[in-house]
Amino acid sequence: MAGLERGYVQVYTGNGKGKTTAALGLTLRAVGAGLRVYIAQFLKGKDYSEIKCLTERFSDLVKVEQFGTPRFVSTGNITEEDYRLAREALERIREAMGSGEYDIVIMEEANVAAYLGLISTEDILGIIREKPENVELVITGRYAPEEVMEAADLVTEMREVKHYYTKGVQARVGIEK
Repeated sequence: MAGLERGYVQVYTGNGKGKTTAALGLTLRAVGAGLRVYIAQFLKGKDYSEIKCLTERFSDLVKVEQFGTPRFVSTGNITEEDYRLAREALERIREAMGSGEYDIVIMEEANVAAYLGLISTEDILGIIREKPENVELVITGRYAPEEVMEAADLVTEMREVKHYYTKGVQARVGIEK
């Protein structure tokens, strides 16, 4: 089985489209190389095409767990369940990272969870500090805290220049969901 000698911390942030897509592209590349990937999705509890593909076709190399409800979470509608799920995600990430089972751990939408106050910047920094040397850690979501970007080895900011959503185009199956 392939493995990483040295893992780094990557952050994909910004207000543009493509943060999750970049993490999933990395997942696809990793699977092609025989690496094992754990994905924890904060704030998500819906059925997405990419999750269906990963869990049905690559279940031997990819594990995805969602820590959210089907509804959209924003500052005005946070519930105790949202807090509980976010704490559960942190626990599972720590377990996955330390298990030796995964080469890559992806904290999907963790930056947004921190922005909303479901987890803290210190929670994310703690995960970074606890990361084993041979595990790649990827943290996605807009609003990445400065401290997280400073602690990362690679930071990519997606910037929206133009998006058809502004013309009323909803998320399409196979493209955005």
